[in-house]
Amino acid sequence: MDKERQVLVIFPHPDDEAFGVSGTISTHIKQGTPVTYACLTLGEMGRNLGNPPFATRESLPHIRKKELQEAAAVMGIKDLRMMGLRDKTVEFEDDTKLTNMVSDLIKELNPSLVITFYPGYSVHPDHEATGRAVVRAIRQLPVEKRPKLHCVAFSNNHEQEIGQPDIINDVSAVREQKLGAMKAHISQTGWMLTEREEKLKNEDPETIKWLQYERFWSYDWENDRVQ
Repeated sequence: MDKERQVLVIFPHPDDEAFGVSGTISTHIKQGTPVTYACLTLGEMGRNLGNPPFATRESLPHIRKKELQEAAAVMGIKDLRMMGLRDKTVEFEDDTKLTNMVSDLIKELNPSLVITFYPGYSVHPDHEATGRAVVRAIRQLPVEKRPKLHCVAFSNNHEQEIGQPDIINDVSAVREQKLGAMKAHISQTGWMLTEREEKLKNEDPETIKWLQYERFWSYDWENDRVQ
């Protein structure tokens, strides 16, 4: 993994970073690279309130905020930004406001690498809105001053349309941090982790591969369709 000057990670929800990016974040920090994580919301509309319920709509954002802080600590992130938007409303934010929010972060931090969702291939409307805002903000910069933009994609059609990932990071050296980041978000990930840990005990090849490697796509500026 290349040594970066500064990494900026931008996702809309607590736990968006945990499954596919936490190993990469932990590796950059281990290499001595400062990482800023800008989380746009507190995931207050998360579906999992428990059965029986462990939270209400009023208490869930407080729970998820603590989980986000714990995940950041596990990965070693010292600069966690909670941007104060509301879950499931990012897509309705004014485009200029959202783009300026990202532009201000880029101007302040001057990152050499930005990580977010790939617009068009990340399923959730908040994911899509976040990815579009990041693309718009970076596109405003002169080409020679743009940071690298690595994107997460997982929609059903993504590989048919944008091909195989061109960045595959081996994060096996920070396996415990990755597992710890996922466990920190236990209110939303508990059921999934139980299933994955059982597969790990049984040395399931696909689960081992999932834990060891994280996949990204460099944003294709030549085919930029973001409005």
